[in-house]
Amino acid sequence: MPLASASPWWRPESHADRRPFLLVRNRIKAAFRAWFEGQDFIEVETAALQVSPGNEAHLHAFETAAVTLSGEAAPLYLHTSPEFSCKKLLAAGERRIFDFGKVWRNRERGALHHPEFTMLEWYRVDAPYQTLMDDCAALMALAAETAGTREFRFRSKICDPFAAPEQVTVAEAFARHAGVDLLASIGADGSTDRDALAASATAVGIRVAGDDSWADVFSRVIVEKVEPNLGVGRATILCEYPVAEAALARPKPGDPRVAERFELYACGVELANAFGELTDAAEQRRRFEAEMNEKARVYGERYPLDEDFLAALAIMPNASGSALGFDRLVMLAAGASRVDQVMWTPVAGG
Repeated sequence: MPLASASPWWRPESHADRRPFLLVRNRIKAAFRAWFEGQDFIEVETAALQVSPGNEAHLHAFETAAVTLSGEAAPLYLHTSPEFSCKKLLAAGERRIFDFGKVWRNRERGALHHPEFTMLEWYRVDAPYQTLMDDCAALMALAAETAGTREFRFRSKICDPFAAPEQVTVAEAFARHAGVDLLASIGADGSTDRDALAASATAVGIRVAGDDSWADVFSRVIVEKVEPNLGVGRATILCEYPVAEAALARPKPGDPRVAERFELYACGVELANAFGELTDAAEQRRRFEAEMNEKARVYGERYPLDEDFLAALAIMPNASGSALGFDRLVMLAAGASRVDQVMWTPVAGG
């Protein structure tokens, strides 16, 4: 049956309401392109069809097939991120690249989620991941300036996009907003203690099920206690994620419990996810296999590994990279309340 909509985006009256947001989107995209090109970045266009959509346990892909002239079919997926392809380009010799990539994630729809959306990814060879923190702050301010706004608002929260973001480690955020000692549940080698974290979470009123893993409990604390308090007043850079929650990031020098990963938040909304990139192919394979084992445990499915990606990783130079939800940032800058309001042609469905 066709999917019904109370007010299709293509109705002239609906489009008239949305069009100011869409024009802001175009201006921000143009400003971002100029910003990257001014810093000697090359824009790339990566293929959406891949042998693996990505190997994170809780991301869900759209599957299709490539059919040959003889009728044989091979499975392919719409990628959940252009990350694998971008890193192959770094291995090939590119040093500064960015991609406004269309990406697809199944089982996702809401004010902040859409099954198809635009991911802005950029990579810097031989740059520390702290450089990406400066990039994120600059792009956030540029989006606001281009849109002609002095503040971001989402629901009841307000953020100044021109103020320097605060930097908070995940451990500090757990202690401050949840009263949980996160590092007490992480071993010196990065291993995790599920029962220790579960006990701490239960003590502060978070529901923990008997079959919840350490990662499940970690996620619940983040969602219920931490995220609502981030990016209020000014943006927050939440950094030093546990290694167990940073499958593609390298460990922090001097502290293997945590990784060179940060996320950017404004008004409680996650905008960007950045890594000091892992280049150890054997370790990356181990992490991917662990992620797929968890996916099989929870959802009863797994995705193949991209062997070309793992081979390229072995020769990829040291680099840092960031993925920014472009639609979310435009939504905040334009004053929209849902990401589908800033998409030219949203995907049908409720």
